[in-house]
Amino acid sequence: MKLVIAIVQTDDADGLMDALREQHYPFTQISSTGGFLRSGNATLVMGVQDHQVEPLIHLLRENSRTRTRLVNAAMSEPGSWCFTAPIEVRVGGATLFVLNIERFEQC
Repeated sequence: MKLVIAIVQTDDADGLMDALREQHYPFTQISSTGGFLRSGNATLVMGVQDHQVEPLIHLLRENSRTRTRLVNAAMSEPGSWCFTAPIEVRVGGATLFVLNIERFEQC
């Protein structure tokens, strides 16, 4: 058995969770916030059999997309005022962790 932890942007979460339900993948959603952009995320925790991991990863890739976003970055030069300049960053997609489960119980 494997524990799959997927962190996705809030923008992708509803569609992804609908797709997981359609394919009968059980999951637990935990609301979370990203550290860099401080934007909303959904952390999905799923326990699956080994043979379900690759189809699950495929489903996660299909339902979480990357996009670009402009953010203001503080810049300063020695002896000058601090100013902000917009920079383009890539956001979205899914961050996945797949862990071995040594023991599983439902009580």
